[in-house]
Amino acid sequence: MGHPDTSAGGTAAAARLSVAPMMDWTDRHCRAFHRTLTRHALLYTEMVTAQAVIHGDRPRLLDYDATEHPVALQLGGSEPAELAEAVRIAADWGYDEINLNVGCPSDRVKAGCFGAVLMLEPERVAACVAAMRAVSPVEVTVKCRIGVDEQVPEEVLPAFLETVSAAGVTRFAIHARKAWLQGLSPKENREIPPLDYPLVVEMKRRFPQFHISINGGITGLDQAEELLEQGLDGVMLGRAAYHEPALLLEADGRFWGDPRGISAHEAVEEFRPYIARHLESGGRLHQITRHMLGLFHGQPGARGWRRVLSERATRPGAGFDVLDAALAELLRDAA
Repeated sequence: MGHPDTSAGGTAAAARLSVAPMMDWTDRHCRAFHRTLTRHALLYTEMVTAQAVIHGDRPRLLDYDATEHPVALQLGGSEPAELAEAVRIAADWGYDEINLNVGCPSDRVKAGCFGAVLMLEPERVAACVAAMRAVSPVEVTVKCRIGVDEQVPEEVLPAFLETVSAAGVTRFAIHARKAWLQGLSPKENREIPPLDYPLVVEMKRRFPQFHISINGGITGLDQAEELLEQGLDGVMLGRAAYHEPALLLEADGRFWGDPRGISAHEAVEEFRPYIARHLESGGRLHQITRHMLGLFHGQPGARGWRRVLSERATRPGAGFDVLDAALAELLRDAA
C-alpha cells in the first residue's frame, strides 16, 4: 500500500480531529465509510494484539483500502520484543502511525497484561515504545487513561507522561477517565468513572512540548472546538462519531478550512464504488451498512433507513436494491 506524503508533521495535523479505535466497530469498512465523510480526520484501526499480528491471519488483520489514509494502527501488548516484531511486520502495510494501547479496560486485555493495566507500569510502557520506535518507519504514539483503580491521576499521569516521553514518544491521546480494572465492565468503564477534562488540559500546559489529544465523552464538534480553544492539540471522537457519523461531514471545513462539504446523501453516492468492490469480492452488504445506520440520525426518514438496512442487508445476496430501498424510505418521509 502506498504512503501519502505526511512529511508536514506526520499525522499530527490530522490528529486535530480523530476517530478513536473502537473494538468491533472501527474495522476497515467503517474507516472507509468515515473517510468518505472527512478527508482530513485521522482514523484508527480497532486494537490488534501484537501476538495476533505475529501468529494470525495478517491480511485479514492489517489490510485496508488505500483511501483510508491518514490511518493509524493500534497495537496491544506488553512485551517489547513482541511489539517490535508486530511493528516490523505491519511496516509493509504502510500505516501512517503506530499507536500503543494503554487504555483499554477489557477483561481479556487485562488478562494479557496490556491495555489500561499498563498504567501501573510506566517503565514497561517506555521499554515497549522504545522497542517499537527502533523498528518503526512512522511515528509511535500512546493512548492512555488518566489512571487506574486507586491511583491519584494528578500524581500518576504527569509521571507516566514523563517516563514514556523519555523513550521518545511526544504524542499522547488521553482518555479523560480512570479505568477500574475490578468491578466495572468495559462498557461501564466508558461511562461511569467521572471525566476530568481540566486535568488533561493541565497536562498540555505542563508539557507544552507534547502533542496531546483528549478523548472520552465528547459529543460533538462544538465541544471539540471548545477543547481545542483551551490549548489542546487534538480531539478524539469515539461513540459520537460512530452513532452519528454525519458529524464528520462538517469536520473538514471547521478544523482544516477545507470547504469541500458534501451532504449525507452525496456521501452515500460517493461510497457506492467501495460497496460495489466489496460485493464483487464476495463480501456481504451488512458488513458495510451496519456502520451506516446512524448516518441520517435526527432527520426525517432516519428510522425507515435504519429499519430497511437492519432487516434486509443481512439477507443472502443483498445488494444495491436494499441500499436504494433504504434511501427511498428517507425521501418518502422527507417529502
